[in-house]
Amino acid sequence: MAQASIASIGDSEFDRDTAVTARAAGVYETRLAPGWTIMNVLNGGYLLAVIGRALGDALPHSDPFAVSAHYLTPSTPGPAVIRTEAVRSGRTLSTGQASLYQTAEDGTEVERIRVVASYGDLDALSDDVRTAAKPPEMPPLERCISAADGPTPPGDFSMIDRLALRLDPATVGWAVGAPSGRGEMRAWFAFEDGRDADPLSLLLAVDALPPTAFELGLKGWTPTVELTAHVRCRPAPGPLRVALTTRNLAGGFLEEDAEIWDSADRLVTQSRQLARVPRE
Repeated sequence: MAQASIASIGDSEFDRDTAVTARAAGVYETRLAPGWTIMNVLNGGYLLAVIGRALGDALPHSDPFAVSAHYLTPSTPGPAVIRTEAVRSGRTLSTGQASLYQTAEDGTEVERIRVVASYGDLDALSDDVRTAAKPPEMPPLERCISAADGPTPPGDFSMIDRLALRLDPATVGWAVGAPSGRGEMRAWFAFEDGRDADPLSLLLAVDALPPTAFELGLKGWTPTVELTAHVRCRPAPGPLRVALTTRNLAGGFLEEDAEIWDSADRLVTQSRQLARVPRE
């Protein structure tokens, strides 16, 4: 995975572009960066990470455990305000809610996203792991396909330049006009600047791959209606493996389940989102 530089957690483009500034108690200002768009729309995982950073500052605990977001209206690059509220603070978990707002052209404030989340301390978790889950079967990173290797899709895909994604060749038939018909997408995930993953960036990673709808033979933007992510442990350094699956498309909606595995073969994040089927 080629890296333009070696950035660190806290000193990277992702950290700068998800930065928030406290304006008052529980209220944060931010500027949504234009470099995180997919098909001309700000990516839902990026937006979740911005709100997640505000909640991590507002709550007594700093690590996201369970984060559920409802996407109400499309967000645009530029200024935004995040209003947070602590709902409950316990010894091991804190629960809060947050909403991101932007100002419309007519001067009215529009709510873009509403989030409810529980935060804790990932370093305090027990070492006891009992799981039937297994890492996805994928070719080695060097045998997977980078975005630079394939055709450039139509529209603005600025986020691709910030990520070092390597797609499993078995899930890129859509790129050459031969989708498999299976609702699957798999890839190695890392930041292009070399920044390692942390709990906050996992909120981005669950929504960073091309949508499974592409392998179902559909084209166009797949807008997220609701996304819930569970962060299970702090990821080890190194690239992540992300696997997406869709088992049911019906009534104009589909679900997308994600699993993220770290370099130590640990399941670090699980998520599910409900999305609209693309309108071609």
